[in-house]
Amino acid sequence: MRIGIAGITGRLGALCAEEVVASRLDLAGGLSRQADPARHIVTDPAILADRCDVVIDVSSPEATCAHAEAFARAGCAWVIGTTGFDAAQEAAITQAALTIPVLKAANFAPGLTLLLDLARQLGARLPADEYDAEILETHHRQKRDAPSGTALAIGERFAEGRNVALANVTEIDRSGLRGEGAIGFASLRAGQIVGEHSLILTSGTEQITLSHRAFDRRVFAQGAVKAARWLAGKPAGLYTMTEIFEA
Repeated sequence: MRIGIAGITGRLGALCAEEVVASRLDLAGGLSRQADPARHIVTDPAILADRCDVVIDVSSPEATCAHAEAFARAGCAWVIGTTGFDAAQEAAITQAALTIPVLKAANFAPGLTLLLDLARQLGARLPADEYDAEILETHHRQKRDAPSGTALAIGERFAEGRNVALANVTEIDRSGLRGEGAIGFASLRAGQIVGEHSLILTSGTEQITLSHRAFDRRVFAQGAVKAARWLAGKPAGLYTMTEIFEA
């Protein structure tokens, strides 16, 4: 299996490349803003796609539309670990999934993937008028988006359990009184914290907390490579990390 890394010069991209090699798979090259022929790093996604069976994309949302077009044209499977997409970028991903298999994940950690299922179950079983929902996430100070993609994914699954649209119940500005059934988000940025997420559910008589803490970014790289191995050869469609654990 030939695997390429979009965003190979970033921290997570470099770890993904290491994990591909450690897994005895073929590292076909990478994509970055600056080419490096000695390392098979190119700037054109079409060139990388032609070399690969699967591309792990941990680059940036801004590159999404170009990647979607290039990977779909080449018939290359696409594992997406980027977050923070706008409507046009989400549409490009959905369009590509009509032609190629695409797996999109806000977080590749196995524990976090299973936490998402628990969040949905709790949303379905705990009454919204009795349990307040808060999602707290903490990351390193270089992280650009807030709330994080993972925090939003937790919110999406919890809202799915409550049978509501997350956009209709999200509260980020916590000044003033909270609305009944709201899902609140709080973000902290400090130092070099890899990633911490908690779903906190509180009633008048008890509190439930689901938490996940990543100690090493390598857990994300290992999950991304696992996703690439699983996705290769799948029919066109949009997949999630949850399906890997259900297989």
